[in-house]
This record gives sequence, C-alpha cells and structure tokens, in this order.
Amino acid sequence: MEKLEIRFNEIQRAIHVMREVSAWARERGYRVWSEEWLTPEEMVTDDAGPENFCIGMLDGEVACAFILQWKDGEYWPKKPEYGAAYLHKLCVRRKFAGRGMTGRVIGAVKEECRRRGIPYIRLDTALDEKRVRKIYLDAGFKIVDIIDYPNGRSMALYEMEV
Repeated sequence: MEKLEIRFNEIQRAIHVMREVSAWARERGYRVWSEEWLTPEEMVTDDAGPENFCIGMLDGEVACAFILQWKDGEYWPKKPEYGAAYLHKLCVRRKFAGRGMTGRVIGAVKEECRRRGIPYIRLDTALDEKRVRKIYLDAGFKIVDIIDYPNGRSMALYEMEV
C-alpha cells in the first residue's frame, strides 16, 4: 500500500478538493459546508493559517485535503498550543474512496506528530453525524467530551493518542 504524502501550505488546492467533495455530498443530501463558506477569507483564522491547509498525495495525484493545526481555540480553548494536532475538514476525493484514506491520513498525521513531539490528535464533528462518528471511532478515536448548544445541536470532541 502506497504511503500518503502530506503537503502543507496548499490552501488553494485544499479548498478546491473541499469544494469538490462538499458539492458531491450536497447532491446526495448530506449536510456539509456551503460553497460560499469554502474560501480563504472564511476559513483562515488565527489558529489555521494558509500553512495549515494540507493535501494528501497518492499515486501522484491529490487524493484528499484537510486542515492540520496546532491549536484550536474554538473547541479546545484550554489546551496549550502544540499539545495536539487538530484535524479539520478531512475530505477524500471520490476517486480515492474505499482505499482506506482515513487510516492513511491518520497514519501520516501520526508521523508528523511524532516528528514534532505532539502526543495527541484531536477533532470534532456534530454528534448526530452517525456515519462520521463511526468512521472516527473505528479509526481509534475516543469521544472525550460533548458540547451541547442551546439550539439543540451537539458537538463531539474526539481524541487519539499518538
């Protein structure tokens, strides 16, 4: 199995993949990010700069995209910078679906964490996203907290030791 190569500072190509995958998902009735929100102006934050936008290369092609940041003030505000890698917006291009991409991405992120001495990978998803929850639980993440909002929605916070 070919190893996934992560490339950082790929904001334009990462957002292109995110738009492609979210359009596919919207066509099938999934609740995903709107096209208008998937822009550098909307997505770049104090915690996620252009350098945090990644693509994953497989077989010489862009297979996936995600944001890998070292601080998350929105969902993990009390955690120190560089105490974990925070994985956001993982999108796999349809051509690469069914090829174990979640595991490949997590493996590559673990390698990056080991190089940097970072002990955890963390992420968040809506609690009611059962399909996504199963993917991350099957990958070895554990739900470590749930944030309940007044509107009735809840976010699950996941963590994995590197």
